[in-house]
Amino acid sequence: MQLPTAFIEKYQRLLKEEAPAFLAALTSGTVQSGFRANPLKQGQPTATIEAAAGQSPYVTNGYLGKVDGHSLDHVTGWVYSQEPSAMLVGEFADPQPGERVLDLCAAPGGKSTHLIAKMNDEGLLVANEIFKNRAQVLAENLERWGAKHVVVANESPDQLEKQFPAFFDRILVDAPCSGEGMFRKEPAGIEYWNEDYPAECANRQRHILTSALKMLKPGGTLVYSTCTFAPEEDEQMAAWLLNNYDLTMVELEKAPGMDAGRPEWADGNPELTKALRLFPHHFKGEGHFIAKFVKNGEEPVLPTKKNKKKKGRGQRSKFAPTKEQQALWQDFQTKVLPNYEAGQLVVFGDYLYDLPVGMPAIDQMSLIRPGLQLGVFKKNRFEPALALALATKPATCTQVVEVDEPAWRTYVHGDTLTIQDAPKNGWYLVECDQHAAGWGKLVNGTLKNFFPKGLRF
Repeated sequence: MQLPTAFIEKYQRLLKEEAPAFLAALTSGTVQSGFRANPLKQGQPTATIEAAAGQSPYVTNGYLGKVDGHSLDHVTGWVYSQEPSAMLVGEFADPQPGERVLDLCAAPGGKSTHLIAKMNDEGLLVANEIFKNRAQVLAENLERWGAKHVVVANESPDQLEKQFPAFFDRILVDAPCSGEGMFRKEPAGIEYWNEDYPAECANRQRHILTSALKMLKPGGTLVYSTCTFAPEEDEQMAAWLLNNYDLTMVELEKAPGMDAGRPEWADGNPELTKALRLFPHHFKGEGHFIAKFVKNGEEPVLPTKKNKKKKGRGQRSKFAPTKEQQALWQDFQTKVLPNYEAGQLVVFGDYLYDLPVGMPAIDQMSLIRPGLQLGVFKKNRFEPALALALATKPATCTQVVEVDEPAWRTYVHGDTLTIQDAPKNGWYLVECDQHAAGWGKLVNGTLKNFFPKGLRF
């Protein structure tokens, strides 16, 4: 890997005697893979953990090592591949169950899955991504994780701020950046780098943070992170926040190998040492910067009087399922998931979703997933969605077909299964070694395959 001359000179100037070790680690060091186990599932991903190189000393459910993308643990969302440095962002964000949380620049979803897991899938997580193709990937990763209380949005921050004024308890801005910290892992990023690129990224980050702070409640927490070493995007951005907003910086606890922020790379404010830096010659992971702030002020008391809406207008009438759709869903729920309690049922196109409680009106937003996808209506029938299966604990389902791993591999290939001593016809959750894997429809001893065609392998 050949680093740009201007990049080398910049960090020789900034890091001085540390520069040789830093540059050597960045160009020849080994990339450390990692993954997190999913606490929302009902057990431990034993097979993947047994193949791991060890456990992360900083993340309770974090491990070192690679994940097999075609393994049962990965396909059913029991693990998420994420490198060790990136795991720390969700740890320091530390959202609590029941909070309203925004992941503003969320794709591909590693940090969103971490946030909703720490929330115990309680409250509301809005995971937003401005680019639609990346937002689709984000939605797929959150669905595999089995998250229920998540809305996936596809908006620009300045449009999103209009929908959520002073709304969130906690906001994560894992900002799009110059990506210097990922050069070792993704050398192609070097091609985009030039001397002016960090300043260009910093300009975009200021706009994103301006929107984020409009959506954060007084007393709420903002976590800002990047995967770059550039002071323009790190300490200087944190200094800009402190100089332009009424914020208090939170001290991030540093374990051995974690560096403090460097005030001398910004305006000299000693508060900047409360931020955290990860350098490849000190920490076994890629480059990251994390800073945490609390927005000062008291939360305003909102009026209790509700605005009246004209009959026939608004979210309820536009997205509510018809009586026929309600009946189809209730028939499925009664037979298969009798204890499932939906927040609010909404229909987008032909798809039925469970909109999390506390989500405001959605008719003015561009959404990829307005909550958990329950299924789709097709010609007077209801077909359950893979997302619902992956969010279901088999013990809560009354109609389950248990298969061994060879049969599961037949299932994910898209083939039908023959069920010996078959129970009554109908929809069944496919379970393999406690892993909810998808849906099948049993017809006279043959389980028809409803694993999505685009995911088969």
